[in-house]
Amino acid sequence: MNRRDFITLLGGAAAAWPLAAKAQQPAIPVIGVLMSGQEQTAASLPGAFRKGLAEMGYVEGRNVAIELRTTTQIDQLPALAAELVQQKVAVIFAYGAANTARVAKAATATIPIVFANGADPIRLGFVASLARPGGNATGVSYFIGVLVAKRLEMMRELVPNAVKIGFLTNPANLLSAGDTSDLLAAAGGVGQQIVVLKANTIEEIDAAFASAVREGVGALLIDAGGALFTSHYDQIVALAAHYRIPTGGASSSIVKAGGLMSYSDDRDESDRQAGVYVGRILKGEKPANLPVIQPVKFEFAINLKTAKALGIEFPPSFLLRADVVVE
Repeated sequence: MNRRDFITLLGGAAAAWPLAAKAQQPAIPVIGVLMSGQEQTAASLPGAFRKGLAEMGYVEGRNVAIELRTTTQIDQLPALAAELVQQKVAVIFAYGAANTARVAKAATATIPIVFANGADPIRLGFVASLARPGGNATGVSYFIGVLVAKRLEMMRELVPNAVKIGFLTNPANLLSAGDTSDLLAAAGGVGQQIVVLKANTIEEIDAAFASAVREGVGALLIDAGGALFTSHYDQIVALAAHYRIPTGGASSSIVKAGGLMSYSDDRDESDRQAGVYVGRILKGEKPANLPVIQPVKFEFAINLKTAKALGIEFPPSFLLRADVVVE
């Protein structure tokens, strides 16, 4: 080999080195996010979830990628879950209504799933037990149904003359039946009449409020309701104001929109813990061995402006306990 051929060969090999090095770099893991109740935008993913990921050393664009699939239509969830499975994501984060976890579980028995919703995961078959989930899914349960009794207690204190209290629920939501039975059991213990109102469409929300008025409902509790309710809090609050019905809900979002009160888990803390769990799974831990997290911090929110418009005065104890006060 002459000197010119050797230099040409050396130059060609050197040019190929960067390509070879790039090909050998390990691909960063991909988190598939399946959400309901949100339009598909990057801002849909909770910041607290990203914070939890960062605590485990994972930052999007640096050492982890995120494939986001969101919808406001429950019937679109199976197709979106199938897309994530086909992409062979490292883990699926099922966020929002319990239907997202149900659909993710139906789509794969091997890809790890971290859920974050208000369901009782044992009742719905997501896990074998809270301490030992035993399958490919674990996560955070807000246990919204357990809190309905507390909301009822608070609403009765704020509106003591309400002979009937309404409960607006979405029958398409997996939590609906459990939440309703929990509320009816709590109401039976204190002799409170409950009027169950159901809505599965925007039009049915309007009809439910009209029914509440005909039934003589003096106050109204809004169930978690999944995407339908969370996407239409403005409509719900406007109807409550129009009919002058004191309204409480399962999230401070409804209070910020103009509802009277809410009592729920500290959602930011729950979402942060979900991010930590996703990070732990990316590091090699198995969902089967990660206990389902239950809330230990709760959030009480009140709206002073709405109370004034309804002629309701919050007791001093409410003002002292409130974590969120909208004025």
